[in-house]
Amino acid sequence: MIAGEKILIVEDEKLIRMTLREQLVREGYAVTEADCGLSALEKLDGDETDLMLLDYRLPDINGIDVLRRVRVSHPQTNVILMTAYSSIDNAVQAIKLGAYDYLRKPVNRDDLLATISKALETTRLRREVRRLRDEQKSLYGIGNIVGRSRPMQDVFAMIAKVADSAASTVLVQGESGTGKDLVAKAIHYGSNRADKPFMNITCSALPETLLESELFGHERGAFTDAKHQKKGLLELADGGSVFLDEIGDMGLKLQAKLLRFLEEKVFKRVGGVSDLAVDVRIIAATNRDLERAVREGAFREDLYYRLNVVPVFLPPLSSRKEDVPDLVDYFLDAFNKELNKNTQSLTPEALACLVRYDWPGNVRELRNVIERIMILETKPELDVIDLPEEIVQQADNGAGNGGAGWIEIPEGGVALREVERQLVRQALSRTDGNQSRAARLLHISRDALRYKMKKFDLL
Repeated sequence: MIAGEKILIVEDEKLIRMTLREQLVREGYAVTEADCGLSALEKLDGDETDLMLLDYRLPDINGIDVLRRVRVSHPQTNVILMTAYSSIDNAVQAIKLGAYDYLRKPVNRDDLLATISKALETTRLRREVRRLRDEQKSLYGIGNIVGRSRPMQDVFAMIAKVADSAASTVLVQGESGTGKDLVAKAIHYGSNRADKPFMNITCSALPETLLESELFGHERGAFTDAKHQKKGLLELADGGSVFLDEIGDMGLKLQAKLLRFLEEKVFKRVGGVSDLAVDVRIIAATNRDLERAVREGAFREDLYYRLNVVPVFLPPLSSRKEDVPDLVDYFLDAFNKELNKNTQSLTPEALACLVRYDWPGNVRELRNVIERIMILETKPELDVIDLPEEIVQQADNGAGNGGAGWIEIPEGGVALREVERQLVRQALSRTDGNQSRAARLLHISRDALRYKMKKFDLL
């Protein structure tokens, strides 16, 4: 029991109401009272109540009518119905309408307290589930996907349309690292399925036989290690969504079984004989060219067209570089909290370097770069010299080589690092240490030169 949990007693007989109140207050509950149905509903609207003890016979409306209204307006509040006029019909009706339990008056004290304890535990669990679901909506909603560019605004518009639609299949396509899993979650948590489960599985992570069992479940004895019946993700996600990541790697045999489910909304567990029906939205994702896979016979054409009813295309980061500054700010904030750091920003030069970089690994690569820097550095402002060398070099590649000429490699070979070090030293020596002029000699930016000076202990 949690001290102070609120119980509303709805009873028209004052003596019974007072007796119940005294018993419950002694147990540490916070108790309020109502002597009729309409008064009880008003009290519910004015204050959150954990549990209602509801008499069946009331002077204005009966307990069944009150219960019916409570289930609509306050679904998180459990109701225990009490009456001296017990009948099987009343009990069945009360339970069907969502009453937690049905007790006959005069109510035994121990039975009442035990029933209240169990009912309040259910209430707590319901509220915790609701809190977690609200938290998930906040974490995975469309507002948590970063991007103000035109391509991403188009993606957001498509997510909103898909989430509100009755589409049973969605195909999310894009390069690795573009955030297809975030889009899948945004579609689920932005839909009327948000209060139901979101299940996900990576199709390339498991052998086909195990993937089939995970997805469809299996019956006891279906194969050697099947010692118990197991429900699959489709069954567990009934009413919600299943995210099939990397669906392009699913085997042809399993593709056929998935196609049957998508067309008929039924499936059999592995080793089962009975069809099971569930209501699930399938969100599939792939970084493969499925049209090419269809032509090559690696993916079923009928399944491709069934999945591709509502396509969502995620652009690579290289085509929306205007989103890089916002992504950097987002990751700085996230890793400041995670790593207990206080990095405020990047210098304009460092940020420009990140914007010029092509990001073949997309948003995931950018995230990893920011995490790496913040693990290694403690400065409030990060500069070009703090960036990985390969990013600085690729970003500065556009400066050209200016006809640098041919460098002969000796017969015995040469250490590239030492050659680079000597070139930097020569450039600095020729320019009397002027870093801007030395950088121009090497056809790199001044920040890139400082990076190399730090690398070779020349600062």
